Amino acid sequence: MPNTTDFYINGRWVAPVGLRQLPVIDPSTEEICATISLGDQADTNAAVAAARAAFDGWAATAVADRIVALERLLAAYLARSEDMAQAITTEMGAPIDWSRQQQVTSGDWHFEGFLAAAKAMDWDRPLGAHAPGERIFHEPVGVVGLITPWNWPMNQIALKVAPALLAGCTMVLKPSEVSPLSGLIFAEIVDAAGLPPGVFNLVNGDGPGVGSQLSVHPDVDMISFTGSTRAGRLISKAAADMIKRVSLELGGKGANIIFSDADDKAVKRGAARCFGNSGQSCNAPTRMLVQRDRYDEAVDIAARVAEDTPVISAHQDGRGIGPVVSEVQFDKIQALIQTGIDEGARLVAGGTGRPGHLNRGYFIRPTVFADVTPDMTIYREEIFGPVLSIIPFDTEEQAIEMANDTEYGLTNYIQTTDKDRLRRVARRLRSGMVECNGKGFGKGSPFGGMKQSGNGREGGVWGIHEFLEVKTVSDWD
Repeated sequence: MPNTTDFYINGRWVAPVGLRQLPVIDPSTEEICATISLGDQADTNAAVAAARAAFDGWAATAVADRIVALERLLAAYLARSEDMAQAITTEMGAPIDWSRQQQVTSGDWHFEGFLAAAKAMDWDRPLGAHAPGERIFHEPVGVVGLITPWNWPMNQIALKVAPALLAGCTMVLKPSEVSPLSGLIFAEIVDAAGLPPGVFNLVNGDGPGVGSQLSVHPDVDMISFTGSTRAGRLISKAAADMIKRVSLELGGKGANIIFSDADDKAVKRGAARCFGNSGQSCNAPTRMLVQRDRYDEAVDIAARVAEDTPVISAHQDGRGIGPVVSEVQFDKIQALIQTGIDEGARLVAGGTGRPGHLNRGYFIRPTVFADVTPDMTIYREEIFGPVLSIIPFDTEEQAIEMANDTEYGLTNYIQTTDKDRLRRVARRLRSGMVECNGKGFGKGSPFGGMKQSGNGREGGVWGIHEFLEVKTVSDWD
């Protein structure tokens, strides 16, 4: 890895203009593992200028050539997979086996999905027989600012960089300052893939700094942001004066509806999914709605899953969850667990404090609350930790009403063996995604939400279209 205090601008590593530095903390040990620089306005301006200078040339390349470039990038990415896994484990606390099997592979999985989508797309076509000579073109939106989160670093970088490249955009990436090491390795991968200078640029920084600078920069045509709903609001307001395109993938508070006829593994599967990645997934099924005749059984099963989930150092091989990413997140989650207790939810597993065998690191006990009600904070607020709330329901109509009773609308879940019920309920849930009976989504599936979970979609052809403008030309033929 290059000097972690440098930025990647215009095809080379450059020192920052200023001297603002930030330590990167290993959440398993609470020790400094690296130091990065926080960019200032001059660094942002340099990166945007490089992207702007490269735009005309990259936009003019044939789609086939951009596909070949992404194929080179994918090959270079696969060659650095172990380096990437080690970086993600160190910077954000994903256990090393999870980093190798889930975190890193999410990146190449999306690259492959985008390549398949790009090869199948109609990049230009006639409008139709009713409009002789009229043609529709898809063209790049321009220079894009990409702002990515710490919880799934490569998943989100791949979901933004790959479609932007294929669309013909040039870009400035600002990874999360909390987990920046994987982003620096990714810039090395881009360099190894031989993309033209200025097509991809990376500047580290925080939200109020580089993030805000990109949002209001006159030479940035679009912002693609993944993170909190609060930050998404600020970005939208900052970009509004320029009518800048903004694509947002924000928070969630997913409901997992378990009907009486759900399969025997539904509760175990749902609890494990909630605790995965230490609960740090915006699409986690954190509200488990259980039909009343299976409610007591579900509470017992979920409690056992929590108690049987190992909490381990991210550097330790084997199954388990690691720490949450930072002291800020640790304190927030601890406070919300205490709030759940104070507001009267029934604690059946976990609770405040670290697991007993760990006295250092940002480790959270997998926690399960029963008898949660809609007026409680833990029912409403995205906790972003391994905390599950269980709520009983009686009827299908009540389950739908409860699932939709949230400001979020990212992912909901249904567990039932009744296909007619599954289809009825799925159509009525107000979320961008509905996962049913543990069957995940396919490569190239659109990822995104409704309501305050954001706008736009990432993945496959939908993700590419986020970075494209539509142009109509008459009398073409």
